[in-house]
Amino acid sequence: MTDELTLALDTASAMVSVAVHDGAAVVAERSGERSGKHAEQLAPLIEEVLAEAGATRADLTGIVTGVGPGPFTGLRVGLVTAAVLGYALDLPVRGVCSLDAVALEAVQHGATAPFIAAMDARRREVYWARYEVTKIDGVLVPVREGLPEVSAPAELELNALRAAGRGADLYPDIFGAPLEGPPDPSAGALASLAHLDRGQPHPRFLLDPEPLYLRRPDAQANITRKRVLK
Repeated sequence: MTDELTLALDTASAMVSVAVHDGAAVVAERSGERSGKHAEQLAPLIEEVLAEAGATRADLTGIVTGVGPGPFTGLRVGLVTAAVLGYALDLPVRGVCSLDAVALEAVQHGATAPFIAAMDARRREVYWARYEVTKIDGVLVPVREGLPEVSAPAELELNALRAAGRGADLYPDIFGAPLEGPPDPSAGALASLAHLDRGQPHPRFLLDPEPLYLRRPDAQANITRKRVLK
């Protein structure tokens, strides 16, 4: 068994993704077969990737979780699960922006010019960020410019930039043909980005495991406030 074994998970999109990385490569990765249902699918997927990697929870040395941006309900499932596992196993838990994972997959499928990564934000909006492509330790990787944002697709000034991700799939009339690569965040890509930051004094991808919601939850309490002072 390798000295390093990272469990990575992402629930920022409609599809759950879980992977195990041994410090050199992704050794196991699974995605949920049902859109949504994050809580029901996440725990079984974790056990499946560990079994495929020939490991148990006791072999893990760290946990990486996608921090979004994403919808409140789905995103918190992954963050809470990562926090609970980290506490129970006494392991470090770090975050990676889920859009960065989408961007890495685009680069691995051939994207070299500046581009947009876009995820479905519902309400006819997308979560998005702009990326440059650079080389780190001999590997081409995306470098995000600024913080992710949420916007209606028509509001983006694309300036002929192509786009990757589910957002590009949903709005081809605005984004054009999407870049190649999986449309949703990959837990394997999260782990790969985290590995690139290992031991770096100024991490490019690793974040605190705090959610990037960008807006309030879709579900709000319906409370009528009454005036009590006259």
